[in-house]
Amino acid sequence: MKIATYNVNGVNGRLEVLLRWLELAKPDVVCLQELKAPDTRFPAREIEAAGYGAIWHGQKSWNGVAILARGKKPLLTRKGLPGDPDDTHSRYIEAAVDGMVIGCLYLPNGNPYPGPKFEYKLAWFRRLTAYAAELLELEVPVILAGDYNVMPTELDVYKPERWVNDALFRVEVRYAFRQLVEQGWTDAIRTLRPHETIYTFWDYFRNTYARNAGLRIDHFLLSPDVAARLSKAGVEREVRGWEHTSDHAPTWIELSDKPKRGRKANGR
Repeated sequence: MKIATYNVNGVNGRLEVLLRWLELAKPDVVCLQELKAPDTRFPAREIEAAGYGAIWHGQKSWNGVAILARGKKPLLTRKGLPGDPDDTHSRYIEAAVDGMVIGCLYLPNGNPYPGPKFEYKLAWFRRLTAYAAELLELEVPVILAGDYNVMPTELDVYKPERWVNDALFRVEVRYAFRQLVEQGWTDAIRTLRPHETIYTFWDYFRNTYARNAGLRIDHFLLSPDVAARLSKAGVEREVRGWEHTSDHAPTWIELSDKPKRGRKANGR
């Protein structure tokens, strides 16, 4: 089973890229972020024609998240992150697919630091952490996938000294991510590829893609029973090089049918 997360940076403006990637990669489940479209403008017909059922939580011009499943429709279990009924940002959607709970999230960017956007990011992180603890208590297979807008360690960012006061790399944000993981989640890519330089995002400016001056900000966090099935993980870097593409590349994991012997969540 192949599960992917992909910040499309505008689902309608980059629909051709998305459909091309779906046809080539054939993921079983996809978490999309930054739709930049209201619910009424989500391209459900085109995605269905590509063989995918979909649920989505849109917002005009900003944010927006969706979950796609090949050959079936995901069963919606939640729209929006609990903890703040006044929060109007479309940043979280959740579904049941093939016996798993899959949460698709788009964590706030938080820049500029300091300021209200940074405080909103930390508050949103606290809400996510509280809800994630509730999910773990259910003792069901859970995946929290998406654009977390955080580089957890210096290995996850090109020239980290330049990012010290950026909201994606501030010590408070990395600490919040670490607190979340230490509940018992497994960071899929770092578990399988602990020492590699791996990026999922390259800015459009300063020729960053060609120089591989990137960031790892798209993550999969797996509950213990899902982590036991983790077999592969990677980034489809070449998609970032396509014409009129997103500044993110699709990030993916593969799960085996049965748990791997001896594999457990390692809290990394």
